Amino acid sequence: MSVILCSAGYDHTIRFWEALSGICSRTIQHPDSQVNRLCISPDKRYLAAAGHHTVKLFDIKSTNPNALLTFEGHTGNITGVAFHCEGKWMVTSSEDGTVKIWETRSGTIQRSYNHGSPVNDVVIHPNQGEIISCDRAGSVRVWDLAANNCSHELIPEEDVSVSSVTVATDGSLLCAANNNGNVFVWSLIQAFERTELQPITHFNAHKEYITRILLSPDVKKLATCSADHTAKIWEVDPDKVAEPDENGQLRPFPLEATLTGHQRWVWDCAFSADSAYLVTACSDHYPRLWELHSQQIIRQYNGHHRGVVCIALNDYSEAR
Repeated sequence: MSVILCSAGYDHTIRFWEALSGICSRTIQHPDSQVNRLCISPDKRYLAAAGHHTVKLFDIKSTNPNALLTFEGHTGNITGVAFHCEGKWMVTSSEDGTVKIWETRSGTIQRSYNHGSPVNDVVIHPNQGEIISCDRAGSVRVWDLAANNCSHELIPEEDVSVSSVTVATDGSLLCAANNNGNVFVWSLIQAFERTELQPITHFNAHKEYITRILLSPDVKKLATCSADHTAKIWEVDPDKVAEPDENGQLRPFPLEATLTGHQRWVWDCAFSADSAYLVTACSDHYPRLWELHSQQIIRQYNGHHRGVVCIALNDYSEAR
């Protein structure tokens, strides 16, 4: 199975798709709750499905409809999930105000970090030594796993919920998005065994909530998904925004494309390995596959009967 594409949401099912044909090859029931986030392990063996209070781990290659393992410990909706590069541990964020690190074999909690406010998203820095999370109170936090503490707290916009964060695959950039439709970008600089953050730019990307922000694998594109029924693709070029404009204002990343055709909120997205395609998840029940060069819908996946809010794609030719 070279391409794994999964979607889920409010109809309590997880669907696996043949990406090019659009055929649903497998459906897993998730009766406990809606599914908020999906994540495929780097070796393509497992799918983590984050729900109301639990994360369930499924064997991708098995026909067993039951979870191999259920991670229990959160007391609120789980909003983010990500795997360590070798799959040894997993990190989650939750509306219960915590970020938790789990040992993937046993399902036990290794660490728990407290935000004091509902946490909306979490990502792992490519160095595997830091995790970055964001919360409803408006903060972005960097957690240093070696020091076991919060090394940075950023507040991009006072009292505005930060909905999503993304970090570049090469560790060069951190981007965050908030409920005012604004995007914030920092350069990540490794200095004396710790990461320093240098603001690069911030700009208004949407007039409504941004639900997800994601850097492409080649770090040349930035996708934003929004309540305004669109996803947008921005050209990532720090050099172009290095100097303020003639009015002294920070320059935004150039807009490459606005993907129109969604009928409701766009909740999530995933880039293909070559950064040429994007899959989106929408409240109108449909995941969609977009070719970014032509800005066209290549495939619409039909089968969900309620809103689709999360997507996971792994089309790398081999586990990285």
